Amino acid sequence: MSNVTLARFGGLWLFALLLLLARPALAADWSQWRGPNRDGISPETGIMKQWPSNGPPGLWVTHGLGRGYSSLSIVGNRIYTMGDAQDASYVHALDDSNKGKNLWSTKVGRPGGDYPGTRSTPTVDGDLLYALGQWGDLVCLQVSDGKEVWRKSLKNDLGGEMMSHWGYSESVLIDGDKVICTPGGQSGTLAALDKKTGAEIWRSKEFKDRAAYSSVLAVDMGGVHQYVQLTDASVVGVSAEDGKLLWRGGRRGSTAVIPTPIYKDNHVFVTSGYGVGCNLFRIAGDGGKFSATQVYANKEFVNHHGGVVLIGDHLYGHSDGKGWICMEFKTGRVVWSNPGVGKGSVTAIDGMLICRKEDKAGTIALVEASPDGYKERGRFDQSERSTKNSWAHPVVANGRLYLRDQDALICHDVKKK
Repeated sequence: MSNVTLARFGGLWLFALLLLLARPALAADWSQWRGPNRDGISPETGIMKQWPSNGPPGLWVTHGLGRGYSSLSIVGNRIYTMGDAQDASYVHALDDSNKGKNLWSTKVGRPGGDYPGTRSTPTVDGDLLYALGQWGDLVCLQVSDGKEVWRKSLKNDLGGEMMSHWGYSESVLIDGDKVICTPGGQSGTLAALDKKTGAEIWRSKEFKDRAAYSSVLAVDMGGVHQYVQLTDASVVGVSAEDGKLLWRGGRRGSTAVIPTPIYKDNHVFVTSGYGVGCNLFRIAGDGGKFSATQVYANKEFVNHHGGVVLIGDHLYGHSDGKGWICMEFKTGRVVWSNPGVGKGSVTAIDGMLICRKEDKAGTIALVEASPDGYKERGRFDQSERSTKNSWAHPVVANGRLYLRDQDALICHDVKKK
């Protein structure tokens, strides 16, 4: 290779390197409950690792979402959530590029309930959106204009049965050509529907627990694609192909079983509140035959509904009576605990935890996701607070932090400068 050719090659290589370095930090959509992988972790990078004393810069606040505890789904410049008005529960589409301006609102079902308001987070899949109202109304809408495509009632059409009276709260899963939801009851706890038409594909006829408040997780174990769900009696895996029960771990919950299961390396972690605690099950699969063996059960991690995230080999979240904790996934050993901001929800991004206090000031803290100890890197109080608990989990997408609090949505810039 001549010196001229080498020089040209070196120049091209340097140019390519400079282009790579100039690229913005990875940004990602948040198209469903708990993010791209339903694990509460944003894949984005390039966020601030230290907040100013008054918190990250506020970008905008919008109103008109109504009553509700629903979190958000975000795809591109569109934000989707749910809320109750006087006449009905609604799905709302907002324009993130125009300070959260409402683009459309579509009725889902009747409003109200015990703790009035919606609970579920819409799921976005291409040009369609799926949302579940607190009375079991499941709707499929066009994302462009909110026009209804189809609807089903988990109670009336699917014979659903809940464990208690607080209304349907799961956020449905889209997997391939199927909508996976949890009606509960004797026709089968789980249901797979055709995502284009709402037609029933299968029910989990060997699995007939009442529905709880947890949302389904899709995993691949033992060479079989399957759905993991938690109820007040069991944690189970069912075949994605036909709803056949693959494995089951007996696990008694109490009052309201809410957090989404966590999966890693053929192990499933579950937790719930009201003094129940947590369990880890090891799932073995060979030739399509599966078994579940309990690894541990303890009351160290008693998570009510704020969620848990797994980063590396450690779990992080709030435990009733203990504060914010870090616990070893495989052993159940607590590494550290700290009162932090008080009871609340968690989302993880770029090696950090965003912890949201559920009551009073609605304090938000930035905490290192590290087993070395609880290390805050800034906190602030919400600019606006309702009189209700702020149960909606925080969301980070495209370098922005979103905080839903009943009728209001608050947006902050958390990109590294």
